Amino acid sequence: MSALNQIQKKRVVIVGMGFGGINAAQELAGSGLEVILLDRNNYHLFQPLLYQVATAGLEQESIAYPVRALIRDWYNLSFRMGEVTGLDLAGKQVLTDKGNLPYDYLILAGGSVTNYFGNEGVARHAYDLKKLTDAERLRNTILTTFEQAAQEDDPVRRKELLTFVVVGGGPTGVEFAGALSELIRFVFRKDYPTLQLEDSRVMLLEAAPTLLGAMPEQLRRYAENRLQEMGVEVRCNALVADATDHEVRLGSGEVIATRTLFWSAGVKAGPLAGMVPGDKGPAGRVKVTPGLTMPDHAEVYVVGDMACALQNDKPLPMMAPVAMQQGRYAARSIIRREQGGTAEPFRYLDKGSMATIGRSSAVASAFGLSLSGFIAWLAWLFLHLYYLIGFRNRIVVLLNWSWYYWFHERQVRLITAQEPDSGNLCQRQKSA
Repeated sequence: MSALNQIQKKRVVIVGMGFGGINAAQELAGSGLEVILLDRNNYHLFQPLLYQVATAGLEQESIAYPVRALIRDWYNLSFRMGEVTGLDLAGKQVLTDKGNLPYDYLILAGGSVTNYFGNEGVARHAYDLKKLTDAERLRNTILTTFEQAAQEDDPVRRKELLTFVVVGGGPTGVEFAGALSELIRFVFRKDYPTLQLEDSRVMLLEAAPTLLGAMPEQLRRYAENRLQEMGVEVRCNALVADATDHEVRLGSGEVIATRTLFWSAGVKAGPLAGMVPGDKGPAGRVKVTPGLTMPDHAEVYVVGDMACALQNDKPLPMMAPVAMQQGRYAARSIIRREQGGTAEPFRYLDKGSMATIGRSSAVASAFGLSLSGFIAWLAWLFLHLYYLIGFRNRIVVLLNWSWYYWFHERQVRLITAQEPDSGNLCQRQKSA
C-alpha cells in the first residue's frame, strides 16, 4: 500500500480561491485528505488582466473560471460559497455566514485589498482594480465620460472630463496607463470624431523617483520613455495628498482637474488577516514561521498576500508568483506531515517580473536577463495565457488580443450601467 493511501481522512479547509488557494487545492487533490474550499465568490479571478476589462479589451467572463468546474475532476475536493465571519483557532473551526466548518488543517489565502494609506479623500473618490465589478465600473466610467465630453460645450469642463489620473508606477499602473492611452489614441479617435482628443490627458503619478522600482534601471528607463512616446504624462516624485470629486491635489500644492482617478499605489492584507490573532507585519500581514504556519498554531498555514514571510530578512513581495509557490508548499507540507515527515522551510524562487506597456511593447526581468520591446511582449503574452485557467478563456483572450493587434479595435465598448450627469461619477459608481 502506498504512503498516500495510508493517510488518515483528515479535513483541510482552504479559505480563498485566489492564486494561493487554487494552487494549494490542486496539490491536495488525490492526496486522500478531505479538502473543502471556501470563498465568497464561486470563481477564480485572474487579477493581472483586470485592467484589460477596464479598458474594454476583454470580456470579464474571459478572466474568471467557476471553481466547481475547475475541481470537478479533482478527487476529494468540494466547494462552499460563503463569507468568513470569524476564526475559532482553539476549537479548530472557521466561522461563516452559512455555519461553522471544523478543520484539522487550515490554509488561509484571503488575499489583499487596496491600501489608501489612510487618505480618506482618495479612498472615497478613487477607483481600484481588485474585483470583477471594479473593472466593469471603471470601464463604464471611461466610456460614459467620453459620451459626456462629446456633448459638452464648455472647453474647461470637457478637458476635466478627458483627464485621467493614474496613481502608482508599479506594473498595474504602467499597464493600465498604457492600455488607456492606446484606447484613446486608436479607438476613441474613430468613435468620437467630433472630439479634439489632443485635449485628453493620461497622467501617471508615482511617489518614488522611478517607475517599476523592482526592475533594472534600463528597463525602468525604457518603460518611462515608451509611455511618454504613447502620450502618457509620467511624473515621478509626485505624491498625491488628497482628492475630491473634481480634482486631485499633489503634495507640491498642484491641483489637477479630473473626474477619473485610478489608484494602484499599494495593497494591504485583506479583512481576513484582521481576524487572525497575533502580531502583524507591514501592510497588516500575518507574521508566519519559516514553514508558513502561525507561531502558536502549527495546523494553520497563511499564504499569499496575507502572509508576512521573511526571506533574507525581508518580507516577500505581495505578488501572484509568491502566492502560487506558497500555496503549493503549504499543501505539500500537510501531506508530508500526515506521512510522518517534515517539510523544509519555505524558499521563494524568484523567476522574475514583467509588465506590458502597450501593443508590441513590454519589459521583463528574469534569471539575470533583461528584455524589452517585442520579445518581452511575446513572453508576457504567452506567460499570461499559460496561467489563465480554462481552455475557452485562453482561446477567447488570444482571439481578442489578435484582433486588437491587427485592427486596433477593442470590442467590449459596452456601457452596462448608465450614470446621471451630476456629482462625482466615481463615487456614485463605487457606492452602486
